[in-house]
Amino acid sequence: MKVDLYPGFGLRLQDAGQVARSAAASGYQGLWALEAAREPFSPLALAASAAPGLELRTAVAVAFARNPMVMAQLAHELAGVTEGGFVLGLGTQVRAHIERRFGETWASPVARMAEYVDALRAIWSAWNDGRALEFEGRFYRHTLMTPMFDPGPSGQPSPPIHLAAVGPAMVALAAEKADGIVLHPLSSMRTVTELVLPHIAHRRVRGDFEVTCPVMVATGATDEEIDVARHGVRKQVAFYASTPAYRAVLDLYDEGDRADRLRALSRQGRWDDMTELVGDELLDEFSVTATEADLSRVLHERWSSVLDRVAVYQPYDISQPGMDT
Repeated sequence: MKVDLYPGFGLRLQDAGQVARSAAASGYQGLWALEAAREPFSPLALAASAAPGLELRTAVAVAFARNPMVMAQLAHELAGVTEGGFVLGLGTQVRAHIERRFGETWASPVARMAEYVDALRAIWSAWNDGRALEFEGRFYRHTLMTPMFDPGPSGQPSPPIHLAAVGPAMVALAAEKADGIVLHPLSSMRTVTELVLPHIAHRRVRGDFEVTCPVMVATGATDEEIDVARHGVRKQVAFYASTPAYRAVLDLYDEGDRADRLRALSRQGRWDDMTELVGDELLDEFSVTATEADLSRVLHERWSSVLDRVAVYQPYDISQPGMDT
């Protein structure tokens, strides 16, 4: 199991080089860039220059905020500059964000994502293999590629595509269409083994499918630092659990009522009250607490039997990424 770094609030452009160098020096094998308050592609380009050999990936970029041609161009460039060390992680986001934040159309997300993946591969094939671009689908149509707008081969294979998935339909789509799956940070050993692995077992047997997850981590050098970190993680668990799309995760623990209470408090902006609703048992189910010296070992003990790759996610203020390997 590989261990990567996941700046959970996004990777800032001005910090990307230093974060990448620090991640590599600390023993991380990869760096993930989330699309949240910041877009993920430009920082990864700087990271590639600052830390050659560090594996880079978007986890995840919002697919429906860009059409497949734009996404294909961004990923194609990163595939080249990283010499094949880039993975394109894609997610749908939820309807409210697609319509009200990005101003885009929301329709049939599973079917649309399936077509999106096919469109990306058709575009990359046109550039890398010289095939005619003749993609016509229900949601996307790409049939024009003239020499002036053809970047030509990247010199590398097309980037692997990993899909973010929570519900069974998207998990099944990832197993059908993608090269890997990115699980949500609100994951536990139980949610993975009961809600995910049965849908992807055939791909894991084939050995051509990667299962990854950002894991919320509370770590520090002292007990006081760890206590502060646990509060930050507790707050993030409360936020995730208040989202209707993730209610099924708490239902697995017969905690659906708690999810409803968290949702109601979130609508009132009562963030402190939400945090208090997440007890230690729930916190420890969905996160890992360890000293910096023990973190790598604890992550492997918890997750190596079901995940191919984890990303250390510290949803609280940190000055430097750290992991004693």
